[in-house]
Amino acid sequence: MSEIGKFSPDLIEKLVYPKLGAKRSEVLIGPGHGKDNAVIRLDSEKVLVATADPLSVIPALGFKDSAYVSVHLLASDLATCGFSPQFFMANLNLPPQMKNEEFEEYWSAVDAECKKLGVAIVGGNTGRYVGSDYTVVGGGVMMTVAPENRYVASSMTKPGDLIMMTKGVAIATTAILSRVFPETVKKTYGSEFLTKAQRYMLQFSIVEDALTSASIGLRSEGVTAMHDVTEGGLLGALYELSEASSIGLEIGLEDVIVTQEAKLMCELFKINPYSALSEGTLILTVKPDKAQSVQQALSQKRIMSSMIGEVTEKKKGRWIVTEGKKSVLKKPTSDPYWAAYWKASSEGWK
Repeated sequence: MSEIGKFSPDLIEKLVYPKLGAKRSEVLIGPGHGKDNAVIRLDSEKVLVATADPLSVIPALGFKDSAYVSVHLLASDLATCGFSPQFFMANLNLPPQMKNEEFEEYWSAVDAECKKLGVAIVGGNTGRYVGSDYTVVGGGVMMTVAPENRYVASSMTKPGDLIMMTKGVAIATTAILSRVFPETVKKTYGSEFLTKAQRYMLQFSIVEDALTSASIGLRSEGVTAMHDVTEGGLLGALYELSEASSIGLEIGLEDVIVTQEAKLMCELFKINPYSALSEGTLILTVKPDKAQSVQQALSQKRIMSSMIGEVTEKKKGRWIVTEGKKSVLKKPTSDPYWAAYWKASSEGWK
């Protein structure tokens, strides 16, 4: 069976990137590894920033929480440009068995989250189609207009910048697995732990992380690049960032935030927490003289952060430092979350 989840970088390079349609001069940033957003010039002063992602209904999460995840995965990618999301389009290819009442619950929650973020829903397509099923029920595009001389992208970091992260690793892994397999988690670690792990769902969004960091300043005035950690986890996101900006980096693994809940969940499912699904984690690069101000701003919002490394020249390579020993940061393959999910399902974990 083909690999489940997002295509590996090698497969995308082979099948997708060679075929990208016509070239247009208005496209300032197009597809590429680690590039969360496309950037299109509108005029001499403004750009359109846009991102796309699947829309999901995960039965174990319920329709309301699935809607929260759908909206905030898109909004999180877009917010890494340093500006708030403004517009949303949805293409919904719903499974035939989805009832009108269930769709209404999902879409009402989508509407509510968009209103909280100040996002207008401006179009799309909705229908039921044979062959569609949970968990992916369509796709969405989110957009915003920003000044051309101020937005940031994951391709903008430079040697000498410091690398930060927020919240911790394996956030999505912890949240989803604890909700899909609650009886197993409760039996292993207890009901109090289960409650804490399931609350990680509320940390999926990095919109506040990104906009709070951006409030200190962008480009030469503070934050130089941001990247949303998704499949492939922290290590995958760091590799993508280095690819996008053509830089080297050195990361201190001991400085990475690993919460107790994430640590124990990854131990239970035999997952490497540093490369596991982690929507809700933001990595960002910052000018050294602004790093403390960014951390203080995040702290005021009660968002954990940690300085985990430094950007270097590309020729110096990509390195992970553990207890004083260096190892090469390798190109990500498939996320271990998916194998763990299907293995637990096949073994009847509940």
